[in-house]
Amino acid sequence: MENVEIEDLKFGKLDKTQKFQFQTKDLTKISRIDTISPPSVFVGSKLKYPFVNVGILSPLNEDRDAWLYDDAKYWAQNNFSIKNVLDLRNNLLNSRFKSRVTDVRTNKKFVEISKEIAISSKQVDVEIELNKCINLNRDKDRVLTPHGMRAGLKDAKITSNVKIDSKVDKIINDEIRASEGLNYLYKNNINEYSLAKILSIGVLGLKKNKKMVPTRWSITATHDSLSREIINSIKEFPIINEHVLFFGEFLGNQYLIMLFPDVWNFELFELYYPGSSWNPSTDFRASTDFEDFNGRKEYAFNCAGGYYATRFPIVEYLKSIKRQASVLVVRLETPSYWAGLGVWVVRESVRKALERGEMKFNSREEFLDSIKKIAKIKFDFSISQVLVKSKILNLIKTQKKLGDFGL
Repeated sequence: MENVEIEDLKFGKLDKTQKFQFQTKDLTKISRIDTISPPSVFVGSKLKYPFVNVGILSPLNEDRDAWLYDDAKYWAQNNFSIKNVLDLRNNLLNSRFKSRVTDVRTNKKFVEISKEIAISSKQVDVEIELNKCINLNRDKDRVLTPHGMRAGLKDAKITSNVKIDSKVDKIINDEIRASEGLNYLYKNNINEYSLAKILSIGVLGLKKNKKMVPTRWSITATHDSLSREIINSIKEFPIINEHVLFFGEFLGNQYLIMLFPDVWNFELFELYYPGSSWNPSTDFRASTDFEDFNGRKEYAFNCAGGYYATRFPIVEYLKSIKRQASVLVVRLETPSYWAGLGVWVVRESVRKALERGEMKFNSREEFLDSIKKIAKIKFDFSISQVLVKSKILNLIKTQKKLGDFGL
């Protein structure tokens, strides 16, 4: 990749929905399958609220390794390629039905089956009967992990015992708010992947308020809710003593994570190379969002779900070292990230960078100078204009009168 010098970087909201198709054999004659759900349920957001499409995700056969089709953490830990993930996800069928979000408070058959699958801790055997031909068209979405096929659900039956974690069973039957339930389960080692599914299917919260949440929003809501709880705790911790840098790359997503010895602030720059997954144009594109010590008052519209997926593992890290910091993150989405796989890529890319180990600097001048050199050497990228636009750097400069940053 050529060294990237940006003279006039344009910031704004990027269009993050595209469509594409893949070719496969004729599946129009399939009307019934005996299958295994990973377990996974998808709640769509395309219908007019309060209606949603609720779908059971499963491969077309009884694959005893069905869990692998929906285990992003495993994909990341084992360095799956984009093609590896797409090969799995393209073979998932979304057997769906129309529902009201409040139907989770009733005992409707398909809703109850979907609830059991979503809260299961193990894969679930299920019989599926379809009432429509399988549709191979699918949307590409920045938050959601793709799945390949969809069809209308005529009937469904769970044919194995559903295993539910005792802590999950306790919380869905308690009269507590959804956010409290999420944080309780997280503190009891239920990971964010499972929590997003549990939140989406509508089993959390007070009985009178329970409702399904589209999957794309449940993922972001999970990241945000858990992060805010952690941020409240790290604000009580001492400030880090040094300037700290992490960097790394996963699936064509390159990260520079900068920690400054100051109170909690967070800023994300996402930069999209021409030809990368979310930038088919020939121009370099960028988005940025920021929060100060008091937090955000509104949704991060520019970076969208990527903002919350980036922030979550970083605040987990700060909590683990019992420190607070001002955090500036730069994400470079390169052409190597040629197919959007969802925000799990963001979250796991950041985790990989954090696990790679840090570089520490005593002076801010040395820190910023090293960042420029590392960005150039490791990623062939000139980061100076990003640093100039950074609200965190300008805030530190204004508040503490540190003078010239050498930018």
